[in-house]
Amino acid sequence: MPGDVTSELLLLKAGSADGWAKVIPRVYGELRKLAAARLRGQAENHTLQPTELVHEAYLRLIRQRRVDWQSRTHFFGVAAHMMRLILIDHARRRNRVKRGGGKAWRVEINVVDPRTKTLDVDMLDQALDRLEQLDPRQSRIVELRYFGGLTVDETAEVLGMSPKTVRRDWTVARAWLYGELRKEAREP
Repeated sequence: MPGDVTSELLLLKAGSADGWAKVIPRVYGELRKLAAARLRGQAENHTLQPTELVHEAYLRLIRQRRVDWQSRTHFFGVAAHMMRLILIDHARRRNRVKRGGGKAWRVEINVVDPRTKTLDVDMLDQALDRLEQLDPRQSRIVELRYFGGLTVDETAEVLGMSPKTVRRDWTVARAWLYGELRKEAREP
């Protein structure tokens, strides 16, 4: 079945009129699982549901005109980036003071430290932006692994590198993020 998604994406890239209609049913379940995993552990009053996250990601994906779709794994890499942007946008909208925000929107995250249950999503985004300035590849690996749910091998495929390099960069990026987020948590 993964090969089928890749073939459909290649047809989509070639200009197939019904490309998205064929791709989405094949990937919807996996996108829904990713969205549910990203939203697990939220407060009862959070307003973004997994289905909404998937649908918003879908809308953003179909607007992509310059993506050179390579494979199913590449698709999930792009979807991971879209979900990150959606989660950040949602958190920022909720936290605007003029709308009565105030309490930071938190996500369940064990990407940095397994003992850490939740983390302010905006704080994570800012740390990832800083990491991207220092090492874009490590930032992309975190995005693909955490937001995209890709395995080490899938991440290596998307980025065109060895799994060993992905594992090493994943370890370094997590350690760096852990230090950054602890530092931010202590600062007023």
